[in-house]
Amino acid sequence: MDLNEEINALRDAFRSGKTYERAWRVQQLTTLKKALAASEGALSEALRLDLGKDVYESYITEIGMVYGEIDYALKHLGGWMHPRRVAGALANYPSSNYIIPQPVGVVLIMSPWNYPVQLTLAPLVAAFSAGDVAVVKPSRYSTHTSAALKQMLDGAFPADVVRTYEGGSEMNTALLAQRFDHIFFTGSPKVGKVVMEAASKYLTPVTLELGGKSPVVIDETADIPLAARRIAWGKCLNAGQTCVAPDYVLVDRRKMDAFIKAFGAEVKQMYTDDPLTCPDFPHIINEKHYQRLRGLLGSGKIVLGGTHDDATRKIAPTILENPDPQSPVMQEEIFGPILPVIPFDDFDGALAFINDREHPLALYLFSNNHERQDHVVHHLLYGGGCINDCVCHLANPNMPFGGVGSSGMGRYHGKDGFETFSHLKSILVKPAHPDIPLRYAPYKGKLKTAKKLM
Repeated sequence: MDLNEEINALRDAFRSGKTYERAWRVQQLTTLKKALAASEGALSEALRLDLGKDVYESYITEIGMVYGEIDYALKHLGGWMHPRRVAGALANYPSSNYIIPQPVGVVLIMSPWNYPVQLTLAPLVAAFSAGDVAVVKPSRYSTHTSAALKQMLDGAFPADVVRTYEGGSEMNTALLAQRFDHIFFTGSPKVGKVVMEAASKYLTPVTLELGGKSPVVIDETADIPLAARRIAWGKCLNAGQTCVAPDYVLVDRRKMDAFIKAFGAEVKQMYTDDPLTCPDFPHIINEKHYQRLRGLLGSGKIVLGGTHDDATRKIAPTILENPDPQSPVMQEEIFGPILPVIPFDDFDGALAFINDREHPLALYLFSNNHERQDHVVHHLLYGGGCINDCVCHLANPNMPFGGVGSSGMGRYHGKDGFETFSHLKSILVKPAHPDIPLRYAPYKGKLKTAKKLM
């Protein structure tokens, strides 16, 4: 069969109505959990080959998070699926009013290379929960993991539930030319625009999980050793190849030297004196991105790190001190272990620096000033974030994850993922009697009463 026929086969399976049943959804989620358990070793090895991840990091940031999403969905699926009764409007009295979650059909999930297991399978969990069938397209850059995912999914599911396609831009283009009922894309804003443009042909709804330069703000009240430890962990995780990694730090000038010193000590504690030879520190995905990051090293004064190994594609955790805001490292998402650190003298000025740029996917504030915490939470626009921590907010299935503006649109995880892949249908049920004549013509003499009811 050709691509169009294969996707039509998925659509025929969906139209059979079987995916509407809770039992079908539970079966797919349970099957996925069993397949993931059977493939843990193969996926961990693939992640090591693609990204140099230790098996522990692969579990806590990828495999374990998928288990969490599956278990959460299985626990709450019945409640999510149940019709939700809502209050009726007085003008419609008497009536019963409901919201019915309904599966949308055949969905396309396009995942990136940086967390190729989690960012492929977590959306798939949401799609199964909603009662959809799926086409999965993993990244061509994470070749070993994409192959392992395809082997796992092809072996666990029939072709009328999930189809997985490998390949590069030609396959992406071919898939985007097809008609889907929802497209879920994780990747760069540049490619997100291509996806959105392709989706517009059929007015297909999209979820775009993109990126952006996620800032960290450290004020004079912060616990500097704690901030350095948590920021070093968040920045070095996956060698900085994380969409919500701390991208740059704005620090109170009085605390800048202490922060840089503490950051260096934490890097040494976690990854030894030579991170380039530490097995716990991952490598850059490919030569293209490695050379891009090497180029960014010239954007400012290196005060920590800066070493690299061409053979292993590793770059040591590096601090660039006070780079020019117009320099390349401050103009693009870094996506690597390079951390610009910029001093500020005025807290409001630091926030203005952030507000003058595109809305970030994440923002992290290290401060013990509660007024400042409240201000950053309620008055700055960004996807999500943490107070006195970083990265961890995305690991809670009780909270939605997603961007805003150029950092993305839509959200998922937990119930929000279920709703992303569902149509929330409004239904009003009205009895035959009484049939109140107020709404019917003639209208003379009824306006005063209508104003009281509406």
